[in-house]
Amino acid sequence: MQDQTSIAMRLRFHTAGESHGQALTVIVEGMPAGVPLHATSIDRDLGRRMQGHGRGARMKIERDQVEILGGVRTGETLGSPVALLIRNRDWTNWEDVMAVEGTPGELRRRRVTRPRPGHADLVGVLKYDRLDARDILERASARETAARVAAGGVAKVLLGSFGVNIGSHVVSLGGVVATVPDPLPDPLNEAADRSAVRTLDPAAEAEMIRRIDDAKAAGDTLGGEVEVVARGLVVGLGSHVSWDRRLDGRLAGSLCSIPAVKGVEIGLGFDGARRPGSEVHDGIHRDAAAAADDRRGGFRRARNHAGGLEGGTTTGEPLIVRLAMKPISTLMRPLDTVDLTTGKAAKAQSERSDITAVPALGVIAEAVVALVLADAMVEKFGGDSLAEMQRNYHGYRTALGSRWEALSTDRALAGEQS
Repeated sequence: MQDQTSIAMRLRFHTAGESHGQALTVIVEGMPAGVPLHATSIDRDLGRRMQGHGRGARMKIERDQVEILGGVRTGETLGSPVALLIRNRDWTNWEDVMAVEGTPGELRRRRVTRPRPGHADLVGVLKYDRLDARDILERASARETAARVAAGGVAKVLLGSFGVNIGSHVVSLGGVVATVPDPLPDPLNEAADRSAVRTLDPAAEAEMIRRIDDAKAAGDTLGGEVEVVARGLVVGLGSHVSWDRRLDGRLAGSLCSIPAVKGVEIGLGFDGARRPGSEVHDGIHRDAAAAADDRRGGFRRARNHAGGLEGGTTTGEPLIVRLAMKPISTLMRPLDTVDLTTGKAAKAQSERSDITAVPALGVIAEAVVALVLADAMVEKFGGDSLAEMQRNYHGYRTALGSRWEALSTDRALAGEQS
């Protein structure tokens, strides 16, 4: 019987560390040897994650930069696990609170006994039998996503070796819906990063900023939606044959693991459920002008409502995924809760927090999408080295075109014989 608790991933990553601990650590396994990797490639996205109107004071303290501790030599991966470290500058303010050594059950400063609605505080202390919700929130904190961005930076470099690029932009924030240009700019991030809230609609940007400022004054928080677009994918990543190989499921599961993400759409998503099939499915056409190694296999679609996936498999069209993020659960005007030490009604704990992290969500989601796609690439094309993987990749693309040349020849011969 198949073990349903583990998805067969060829490229995996693990993170460790707490929000106010000494550092975040990352292990990325499954990277082929020979991939050019430098800290600067990862630092770029770590910096992007820290930007955006509505971020909290923590972003003024941290200067996220990665240290590569293993798996890389002379600027290239070795095929062994890649070990990364991101130090927390704020650790100096929390050393006594977050010290590793001490007496079990010792009461320390900054205890959290008034769990925040919407956070992992209460369910965590009940599940793990803790007295201080700090033992829960330090790991449940979105600070952990910096480690995922670092892991995703490694995956992006691998994907870039095959012409795949991933970008994102904010499509709504605080109830303000942006008008999305068609076609999207390319490169996408170059345009989105010019906005303080990473949106492509200047009019919506101004209103989003106003609502963020209003929410801050009211002690409230805001959510929103982001769209991630991956261009340059080849047809055939993922599979329909088993539930855990379907790429849409792998993407949705990974993206919903990002803190505060409560919904994922691919292509039309929920809007497709409200339309008839004739307005949803993408007609298929033969692309006679396609090159012999066309990544779409010599076919094209007049539109991309499917978001680049059919039957759990990439079509070669751009992959389009949208995520919904709820408002952050730490409010400066706290909601009702129960004090775990007294059992009496109280107001929830107020931890230093953002008003919104929607602009940062796009950068985090890019990393998660990159990790899923890089895993699918390794699954499809294998190889212990980048060179071997590229040979397999180019051989596959060549075969996509040559099969139609062979079929055309067979049809011509069959016509002559008849």
